[in-house]
Parts: sequence; C-alpha cells; structure tokens
Amino acid sequence: MTVMEQRGAYRPSPPPAWQPRTDPAPLLPDPEPHRVLGTDAAAEADPALLRRLHAELVRGRRYNTQATALTKQGRLAVYPSSTGQEACEVAAALALEDRDWLFPSYRDTLAAVARGLDPVQALTLLRGDWHTGYDPREHRVAPLCTPLATQLPHAVGLAHAARLKGDDVVALAMVGDGGTSEGDFHEALNFAAVWQAPVVFLVQNNGFAISVPLAKQTAAPSLAHKAVGYGMPGRLVDGNDAVAVHEVLTAAVRHARAGGGPTLVEAITYRVDAHTNADDATRYRGDAEVETWRGHDPIALLEHELTERGLIDEAGLEAVRQDAEVFAAALRDGMNQDPVLDPMDLFAHVYAEPTPQLREQQAQLRAELDAEHDSHGGAHR
Repeated sequence: MTVMEQRGAYRPSPPPAWQPRTDPAPLLPDPEPHRVLGTDAAAEADPALLRRLHAELVRGRRYNTQATALTKQGRLAVYPSSTGQEACEVAAALALEDRDWLFPSYRDTLAAVARGLDPVQALTLLRGDWHTGYDPREHRVAPLCTPLATQLPHAVGLAHAARLKGDDVVALAMVGDGGTSEGDFHEALNFAAVWQAPVVFLVQNNGFAISVPLAKQTAAPSLAHKAVGYGMPGRLVDGNDAVAVHEVLTAAVRHARAGGGPTLVEAITYRVDAHTNADDATRYRGDAEVETWRGHDPIALLEHELTERGLIDEAGLEAVRQDAEVFAAALRDGMNQDPVLDPMDLFAHVYAEPTPQLREQQAQLRAELDAEHDSHGGAHR
C-alpha cells in the first residue's frame, strides 16, 4: 500500500485555471521618464517649491565642490560626489515628513544635509573619525551605508516595524544602479511587497557602477521594470528634473503612508564627477558624453524655468549663490577644526552590554595607552 492509498491520505484536487496574482499593467512604468520642466505641466508648479528646490540645488552643488576640495587638502579620506545628481538628493529629502526616515548610501551625504543634518557630521564617516558621526534618531537619517544595498532591507524592517506599532512612518531608501545587482536589493523589494511595507526605493541610475555601464548589469527595459516582478509599482523619472523627481517621490510617499505599499522609482541621471576622488573616469567614458549631460544640468533646467516665469531675477540668483558660499565657508571652517578623538570610544557604541571579547579588547587597549603614557611622560584622554 502506498502513502496515497492509506485511509485519510491527502489527495490534491485538480488545480484551478492559472491567473496572475496581480494585474501587471498598473505596475509598469511609463515608456518615457516623467518630466515637468520644459513641458506644459511646469506652469502649474508651485513657485515657492521651485524657489526652494533651486536654492537647495545651488547649495548642494557648492557642497559637492567644497567637499571635493577637502579631499585634495587631506581633510577627507575620500568623497563620492553627487554633482549632477543634486535633483535626486534634494527631492528625496524634501519629499519626507519630519517623522519619516531616510536610508542613504555613501553617495547621499547631500540628501542627509538637505534633510537638516550638520554637514560636518555628515562627512565624519568619510573623514575616518567615526562609523557614523551623528545620532540617526535626531534627524531620522540612518547611518551612511558603504556596503552596496544593505541599507534597503534595514529600511524595509524599520517601515514594517513602524506599521506594526501603528506609527505613521515612511522609509525612503536610496541606492545606485550598481546596487540593484546585489542580493540585498532583491530581498528588500520582495519582503517590502509581500508585507506591503510603507517604503519607497529610489534608484539613482547615474550610468555607471564605478566603471561598469548599466548595459553590462541588466538586460531589463529599465530598472523600474524590475518592480513588476515583486508586485509593486515602478516609476521612471528624469532624475535631473528636480520638480518631476519631487512630484514622483511625494506621490510614492503618500501612497505608502496610505497603506498602498512600496514603490520603486528609477531616476535617470548622470554622475558628472568620477566615482570618487580615487577614480579615473576617463578610462571608461569620454569627455563628449560628460559634456552632453552637462547640457541637461539640473540647476540650469530649474533656473531657466524660474527666469522664464519671472519668478527670480539676477539679484535673486546672486543672493542664492551668496548663501551657498556662506554655507561652504561654514563647512570649510568646521572641517578645518582638528577633532579631539578618544581611542576608547571604539567600544562606546557597539553593544548596550559589552561582550566578554569587547571587554577584553578594551582592557588591552587601555593597557597599551597607559604604557604609551608612561613612556612619554605625558597624559592622554
């Protein structure tokens, strides 16, 4: 007698006719990236929003150039510039409410600063002083994430936990096109869609994962199309159109907050500078390509709209530039202050209750510092 012949054995009924679990049509991104600037829709854009976006973009550009200069002066170990991508960075910060959370990658220091984080604290990781350099809870900005895409599952976990607790919180997680090739990206999207977590994924498709072009990473029609495979909407937007990015992200955040679940947004932009100051971008792309993208600069696009509508004049533009200079000077002064660091802080923020191994290492370091103190006849912190 076989198992299936035994009394009470499970006998599956014939399967029903197959049908999709979700209608894929509403999840598909538009054929072309969503744009506002340069279209009829621009006339409906809020003037106050246009001015604020413009001021943040100009300040963000100055922030990028100042931080890049700090690497050449030895004040930063490395800096991954977001020049050319400022529209994505600023829009991500402005699309969130104070209670929401931002999960940035290592290139997204500008998004953190636009959200209100002190720029010196935002750069502390890249200077090598601390693993984070700021209290994530103060501004609801998660630690800058250097490993590719590992911040995405963290964002899903936080968003899902917030919903279970009844907290009105949305998480916005930022990642580059290179990060979409990591397993963490796929795991995060899958969990977010299954749990209908209130999270927005923003992919800044800047053309290259260091030196690897997008065509060598994926054969999909767009990265936004990947959303359909997980059961969430995909949106495609011109990443250099600050108004369009803000509009798409704001809608995605609103959708998540209302219980609609996650959205994957792909912003088509371009990394004008090299991957970091340690990269030679001329080895894998030509100057003509870069110059073509400079013609689609996010600041120039917005300034054209503002001036065409008479919403800003030359005096107003100069005031914005001067404000950016004041901001850069403050950043420069702050970074030129040598921090006073205590080696024992290595053990201060690892676990709430130190493990035996950490206590052993702590005692070993203390002994080494005491020995150094005795040999030099001086004091240490």
